Amino acid sequence: MAKFLVQKSEPLYGEVHVSGAKNSVLPLMAAAILPGEKCRIREVPRLLDVTVMEDILKSLGGEIDFQPDGTLDIDMSQMNTTKVEYELASKMRASFMVMGPLLAKTGHAKVYMPGGCTIGARPVDLHLKGFEALGAEVIVRENYVEAHAGPDGMIGASIYLDFPSVGATENIMMAAVLADGVTYIENAAEEPEIVDLANFLNKMGASIKGAGTDTIKIEGVKSLKGTAHTVIPDRIETGTFMLAAAITRGEMMIKNIVPDHVRAIAAKLRECGVVVELTDEGLYVNGGMNQLVATDIKTLPYPGFPTDIQSPFMAFLTTVEGASTVIETVFENRFMHVAELNRMGANIRTQGNRAMIQGGKQLEGARVLATDLRAGAAMVLAGLVATGTTEISKIYHVERGYEDFVEKFRSLGANILRIED
Repeated sequence: MAKFLVQKSEPLYGEVHVSGAKNSVLPLMAAAILPGEKCRIREVPRLLDVTVMEDILKSLGGEIDFQPDGTLDIDMSQMNTTKVEYELASKMRASFMVMGPLLAKTGHAKVYMPGGCTIGARPVDLHLKGFEALGAEVIVRENYVEAHAGPDGMIGASIYLDFPSVGATENIMMAAVLADGVTYIENAAEEPEIVDLANFLNKMGASIKGAGTDTIKIEGVKSLKGTAHTVIPDRIETGTFMLAAAITRGEMMIKNIVPDHVRAIAAKLRECGVVVELTDEGLYVNGGMNQLVATDIKTLPYPGFPTDIQSPFMAFLTTVEGASTVIETVFENRFMHVAELNRMGANIRTQGNRAMIQGGKQLEGARVLATDLRAGAAMVLAGLVATGTTEISKIYHVERGYEDFVEKFRSLGANILRIED
């Protein structure tokens, strides 16, 4: 198994280019099922999750061409099955994202229960309730879900989500684009990835309004056509590099960003005394200009503070003098990194969904685990300022979500190596 070896580094310095968003490209790839013609997606990051989604689409009969420049061509015109096998579905939670477009396109889908990071239950109930509201018959077994559209196909409906789930919003949106009539998704997720998917579908000929708000209106159309689209920049990668500059007290220009997508992260870093400025070149972050102070964060659905940045931000807070509190409201099991940080000398106590951090202690290198994708990034950030060597295992989690992770950090001066154990 591969590992990261991280040693205490000088303040990181330089420029870094943010890749296309993992959390956007996976539903975009699933949406390419819908038109029955070739779609082209640009700025696609080379990630393990993208490879898994490629394999899923190929298993359905699709033709995939991933070019070196990050251009991904997907042609699903020869799709010959609507079943996703367990071996593929179990590798990644986003595998379930093909269910909506399969139902819309063919009237049938059978997908084995998805895998991915263990950060909470993340049930698919909201997806299934949405499909049922659109007229599908849903059969849930111990390890798979099967759905059949009604005799007249999918029918427009008003759907209220009990929680503004990103995945459910996306899956229902794709299921509804070819439905007969109008669909409303209320209490919809408002994340930028929702807007990106809606823009892609509208380029195909869909009629979607309100993406990015809590109510999305979808007028069903008869058919869709192939199109081309460029993925939005990855706001979580952007946030990770913002925190890399902050935790090492470094200076960085982060390019290919959308400022609004990281507004909450920038606001909290500024509260701590980190300089975050938008320039013509990109986002300038300097963690070494001011004496840094502690702050509190509370994760919320977008546009609130993103849960995916909670663990990297916590790693940063361990290095700042003073007491801070982190409240996690999105996932019930997203403090697994706390034990790993404490193993490095941090002083963090948890109580339910609340973590209390007494910052300012010098972290020490240790053997730690990347308990999930973002926790792995947090361990790397901690390792950059810890004495000695930090050995991080289970790094396949990290490589699921960050393109050229080691290369980008090394280009900024980080002492990090990837080794095969």
